[in-house]
Amino acid sequence: MSDAKSPPPPADATAPSKRTLLVSIGAAAAVAVVITFAAVLPAEYNKDPLGLGHLTGLSRLWAPPEVVVAPAAAGAPAASRQPAAFRSDTFEIPLAADGDEARRNALEFKVRLPKGASLVYSWQADGLAIPEDLMFDFHGHTVAADAKGGPVSVADYEKASGASAHGALTAPVDGIHGWYFRNRSAQPIKVRLKLSGFYQLVPSGEEGNLPGIQPVGATPPAVP
Repeated sequence: MSDAKSPPPPADATAPSKRTLLVSIGAAAAVAVVITFAAVLPAEYNKDPLGLGHLTGLSRLWAPPEVVVAPAAAGAPAASRQPAAFRSDTFEIPLAADGDEARRNALEFKVRLPKGASLVYSWQADGLAIPEDLMFDFHGHTVAADAKGGPVSVADYEKASGASAHGALTAPVDGIHGWYFRNRSAQPIKVRLKLSGFYQLVPSGEEGNLPGIQPVGATPPAVP
C-alpha cells in the first residue's frame, strides 16, 4: 500500500483569460448594437439610422399601430351598396344675360338620387367677369308627385354666389338634387357641370329638368 499522494489536477489550459472574456463581451455587445440599429429599429420602429434597413428590405416590415374605427363613426356606413349604377356626365347649362326677356337667365337642373346614393360634382361658369354675378342654390327635395299628398322633404346644401364649386353629396332623402342658377350679369354665360356617381337623369320636361338639359354628346330626345 503506497502512501504517495495523488498529484493535483493540472490547470485547465483552455480557460479564457480575463482579457479574452472582456474582448468577447465587447464583441457581443457590438453585434447586438449593430443588429438593433440595422434590423430591429427599421423593422419594428421605422427608424433606419444606418440605412441598412432600406438596403436589406427590413424597413418594409414596419407597419404603424392599428386603431379600429367603427364604420358608422362618421354618421353613415363607410362602405355600402349603391342603389343605382355608376355614371359620369358633363352638362352645359346656358344662362342668358340679366334682363333678357326673350331668353332664360335663371333655371334649375337636378338629377335623381335615392337616399344614401352619392355623387361628386364640379362646375365652372364660362364668360363670367364678376363671380358674384352668378347666384346658385344647391339643394334637394322629394318629388311632389311621389309624396302622394304628403309633405315634401327639403334639404338645403349651399346658397352663395361664385364662378365655381366642387364637392360631394350623399343624398339624405329620396328625390331630386341639384342647382338653381341665376345669372345677374349683363353677359350670357354657360355653366359647365361635371357629375360622377350613382344618380339617374331626370327626363326632359319633368320637375328638376324642365329646360331639357342633356349630357354633352348625348342624342337629344325625340320631339313628339
